[in-house]
Amino acid sequence: MFGIPGKQAVTMTPKAAEQITRLMKSGGHAGLRIGVKKGGCAGMEYTMDYVDEADPHDEVVEQDGARVMIAPMAQMFLFGTEIDYEVSLLESGFKFKNPNVVDACGCGESIKFDETLAQQS
Repeated sequence: MFGIPGKQAVTMTPKAAEQITRLMKSGGHAGLRIGVKKGGCAGMEYTMDYVDEADPHDEVVEQDGARVMIAPMAQMFLFGTEIDYEVSLLESGFKFKNPNVVDACGCGESIKFDETLAQQS
């Protein structure tokens, strides 16, 4: 697993932790698993799925009652990311503030990572 001892792989804003906790309780889920997959116009996309139990290789981050599991192949791409939850007049949803992203598409759904980081996976 990627990480620095004593430092969480990802952090959540209070709004994100509140929304994740709400989703966990409403569906009776153990948490949300976040990851990345190939796709989109910039090359990669974030994924989020409900999970009922953590995979033994997941990095588990708990904050203010919210639980996020990071899929093993996504850990190096997500290290240092802050997860936020934003609400506007037109949309609401999770936003990832990821220091590993070097480019994103105009709609914000697709991201690109530094080539050296992508080659390590």
